[in-house]
Amino acid sequence: MRRPSPPPARRALRAAAALILAAPALAPVTASAQTQDGATPSARLKAVIDAHWAWYLSRNPEQATALGVRDHDDRLSDVSLAAADADAATAQRFGAQLAAIPDTGLSPAERVNKRILARLLAEQVEGNRYGQRQMLFTSYYGWHQGFAGMADNLPFAAAADYRSYLTRLGQYPKLNSDALAVTRAAVAQGFVQPCDALRGYEKTIIGVIAPSPDQSRFYQPFTRARPRDLSEAEWAKMQDEAKRLITTVVEPEYRRFHDYFVRDYLPRCRATVGASAMPGGADWYAFRARQSTTTDKTPDEIHRIGLAEVARIRAEMETVARAAGFASREAFIADLRTNPRHYATTPEALLAAAAVEAKRIDGLLPRYFGRLPRLSYGIKPIPAEIAEGTTTAYYNPGSPAAGISGTYFVNTSKLAQRPLWELPALTAHESVPGHHFQVALQQELELPEFRRHQAGFTAFVEGWALYTERLGIEMGLYDTPEKQMGRLSYEMWRACRLVVDTGIHAKGWTKAQAVAFMKDNSALTDANIDAEVNRYISWPGQALGYKMGEIRIRELRARAEAALGPRFDVKRFHDAVLVEGPVPLDLLETQIDAWIAAEKLRG
Repeated sequence: MRRPSPPPARRALRAAAALILAAPALAPVTASAQTQDGATPSARLKAVIDAHWAWYLSRNPEQATALGVRDHDDRLSDVSLAAADADAATAQRFGAQLAAIPDTGLSPAERVNKRILARLLAEQVEGNRYGQRQMLFTSYYGWHQGFAGMADNLPFAAAADYRSYLTRLGQYPKLNSDALAVTRAAVAQGFVQPCDALRGYEKTIIGVIAPSPDQSRFYQPFTRARPRDLSEAEWAKMQDEAKRLITTVVEPEYRRFHDYFVRDYLPRCRATVGASAMPGGADWYAFRARQSTTTDKTPDEIHRIGLAEVARIRAEMETVARAAGFASREAFIADLRTNPRHYATTPEALLAAAAVEAKRIDGLLPRYFGRLPRLSYGIKPIPAEIAEGTTTAYYNPGSPAAGISGTYFVNTSKLAQRPLWELPALTAHESVPGHHFQVALQQELELPEFRRHQAGFTAFVEGWALYTERLGIEMGLYDTPEKQMGRLSYEMWRACRLVVDTGIHAKGWTKAQAVAFMKDNSALTDANIDAEVNRYISWPGQALGYKMGEIRIRELRARAEAALGPRFDVKRFHDAVLVEGPVPLDLLETQIDAWIAAEKLRG
């Protein structure tokens, strides 16, 4: 995750955006802005940012390795409550240090860095106050799947890489024990996932165990070419050690978690589905809504915004259906859901269709963006043990430092539920110009490390990806009525999230109500709807960021088009949105206002 230096024009753009972002007005750095020990506010801020980043990497050793920092290669992250409390205390101390630094004497860009880091630290401290911090897995992820996918994010170029990986495999019993201890405490206090979201979840645990160690996901790095600094004998010994660790150390822990989940956790799962049913749940959900959307809007306000968006998109779907020759929206959707011609018959065919769509979009990018990321991306199927219960697709960031490309993961299970007419919108969102484009570019920006690799505000990241689905209209991606309806269905899906997520967690909705609302309004298939609703139930608030972010980006584009008229350049607008990496929506608004002002002054 690295970046090239931006050209002078890019630096000027960032400076113009930062000028307004960093109100109040600046004063020059003078002796009066220095502390008694001679350190300027700028130097003090840099010291805090550097110390925080070093601490962050020490607390996230796997990510440190992926970023090329090799000081923590022999460690796994600590998921214990004691570690969470210690981390929150450290975050609070960093926050206090930031608050003590006066804005006077800081550059515009430095003020933005200070503000963003302060926000991240405050959210970490606040989030640790809720009992829900003990809920370590959702229908979408868990420590067991994170560990199973660890190798996807690590470098494997030399003997030392493999030795550190083997060391980490040997440490899984502690990680699993700590996670189970936290989970048992959570269950005892009523912080447990709803039964409705856990059907089949045990497959994500026991499914990691392969028929033989050489077929295991954990063994995959050892199927590559032998590193040059290892002899044949040393490589064979290392492969044998990997198989031993997989069968005698790692897999027994997966069986232990599976047995606990089936025998102890499932019988105590929660009959209610809303977060408000848990201790302190209403307050926690309000926090999650603020955190995900980077706004101060309440769940009720978000719910109303969702209803308005659903009504608007539904009317557009009616228009497309009638233009396609169907009597109604419902008739068109029924055909889309059931007509075999809309579905691939093999996993390979679905992956091939996704790959063709991705390369088609690749060829269009220079028309809409002034700056393109350097890192490539690939396409893979979602691992089989989680595919049936998870989403349609997702993106895994790469790392130039570790020699890892970004990956667009496509769900190849339940092929009769994976329509081809979804692929243009899906691919734009997950690969380019959505997640891969934005994340890979973020890794290259001239920003502090924490902003390139830690700050990932959901409303910005997911809002951008959803915005790019709409950009696909201009790019010509939706060249059939089916694909047009596919895009509208995806937009409706995200609008429904605003209604369903808040309905479940703030208004007492049942899962059945949520499923019915999604099925009535979107063209998603039953499998996708069930997986998505389970995700909203088990991961409250996260899904709110998508539509709230997209709405704001669309509003800002409309503002820029109105202000600039024929001088509006879509390439420059997109570069202006992405130039500072992910930021909260209020900062994005100020950033674009600054860009508009700068554009007006251009000759």
